[in-house]
Amino acid sequence: MNTHEPPSRRRRATLGDVARLAGVSSVTVSRVYREPQLVSPAARDRVEAAAAELAYIPNRLAAALASSQTHTIGVVVPSLTNGVFNDFLSALHNTLLGAGFQALVLDSRYLAANEERAIATLLGHHPEAMIVTGVDQTATARRMLEQSGVPVVQTMELTDDPIDINIGLSHPAAGYAALRFLLDCGARRIAHMMAPLDARAVRRREGFERELRANGLDPIVIHSTKPTSVSLGAELLGELLAAHPDVDAIWCSSDYLALGAMFECARRGIRIPDDIAILGFNDLELCAVAHPSISSVATPRYEMGQTTAEILLELLRGSGRRPADRRIDLGFEIRARDSTRRP
Repeated sequence: MNTHEPPSRRRRATLGDVARLAGVSSVTVSRVYREPQLVSPAARDRVEAAAAELAYIPNRLAAALASSQTHTIGVVVPSLTNGVFNDFLSALHNTLLGAGFQALVLDSRYLAANEERAIATLLGHHPEAMIVTGVDQTATARRMLEQSGVPVVQTMELTDDPIDINIGLSHPAAGYAALRFLLDCGARRIAHMMAPLDARAVRRREGFERELRANGLDPIVIHSTKPTSVSLGAELLGELLAAHPDVDAIWCSSDYLALGAMFECARRGIRIPDDIAILGFNDLELCAVAHPSISSVATPRYEMGQTTAEILLELLRGSGRRPADRRIDLGFEIRARDSTRRP
């Protein structure tokens, strides 16, 4: 094979190429990848050496169609750049890789139509299970998942009507708890900064606003359709103070917004928490190391990924039994730090 040819002119190595170079039959090469225990160590070594020399990649899909096992799990998340999903995906990989599974991950960019296409694409690769973020799939996406014939896990939030298995937390309850925490800290002019306007953030806002009104307070909400970032937090704080200069506490829909708001407060000489208290959401690593440290609603993202992977492995290679409770609430907690007064 001429390795100096342009990539567009090179031919992908085939199973037959490996067999000829290794001096064995094509059946033997196939067995090395599907049932290696049936092949002698010497033959396996020759096949593996030939495959390495030819950069051979087995056709896993063909083998999967024959065995119904692809050793892959499809995953759709709203963002691959938002650090919120790092812990979740790390837990999936850490748990699945050791069991011989790969996670195929696609990004929906918080758009339902993109999520629908991503689900269709992943199902076309015959995964053994599917993991999707949230519970607001389109009717078409939900139907595809229901009829896929594989286990499905909806994560990051809870629903009373799961497709199959549901692992997450209550976002309305998190909004309620955030408001109660700030009230207990003595705040009364409390604002909520949001971006992006995904369904989970909207449900948190609803819980937040219900408790505000229950306490006779008017909601103050400022939002943006831009992607979450530290600079956006600074920008939104400026807009908020221009409209409501008497705000004494802010709950941010992400820790990045909280950090940006804190930087803008420092630039303006606004004292935290004496003039304005700041509460974030998710409790990313930055919250503990910021100065002042940022109070945040901590979500169990790693535990969600680990629990999801463990349940799927039990379904696929263990007992095959689904958990007794298909709706698993992993909860949340508020971690108080220097950016808020003590309750």
